[in-house]
Amino acid sequence: MPDGATTGRSRKTKAQQRAQTVEQILDAAEFLFSKNGLTGVTLRDVAHRVGVHTTLLHYYFDDKAKLFEAVFARRAGVTSGRRVAALERYEAEAGDHPTVEGALHAFLDTDFDLYIEGGELWMNYAAFCARVSNTPEGAALLDVHFDPVVLKLVGILRRALPGYSEEDIFWGYHFVTGALMNTLARTGRIDRLSGGLCRSDDFPAIKARMARFMAQGFAALGPQGVDR
Repeated sequence: MPDGATTGRSRKTKAQQRAQTVEQILDAAEFLFSKNGLTGVTLRDVAHRVGVHTTLLHYYFDDKAKLFEAVFARRAGVTSGRRVAALERYEAEAGDHPTVEGALHAFLDTDFDLYIEGGELWMNYAAFCARVSNTPEGAALLDVHFDPVVLKLVGILRRALPGYSEEDIFWGYHFVTGALMNTLARTGRIDRLSGGLCRSDDFPAIKARMARFMAQGFAALGPQGVDR
């Protein structure tokens, strides 16, 4: 076999090995950050979970902050892109008559489907986003990665809610995202309160209810619905 072919195959194998190592590091960090947040995790913790020396993490990531950003960004583009596409499809289908519930189904259901279909790793990412969304470092990354999809949703809501103030539309979104983040956290509290009737990891059940429930919340914020 020509030497060039052997070298090319060797380089490809090494590249694959590096990619696999990076994925293992990101998976481990994602899990740990989802449980303990940025401040509760060290590079040594991540290295121990992967089964490598800490120096290997420094080879791929300058510091813990860079690792944190990489964990956030790895899946953010997927979920944000899918929701933007779903909102664009809904906008085209609805034409001049979008509804709040229709827009919320596109925004929320698309994300729930991703977590349902994606299994444990995507569920870890959901919990990770929920935990870090209320931290300064997490909020800064939300601004970078998720503002386009949020503003796309808000734009459709404006058209669906003529006569509503900008204030009420943004408060409505705020309440939606609060419920979403509480859901993604999967704390188990609803399990205990309901005696097991409801489960915090039952995303299909939540998906079947949340958009409809939140649409009624927007209705209550309408010009005749808010005590000002």
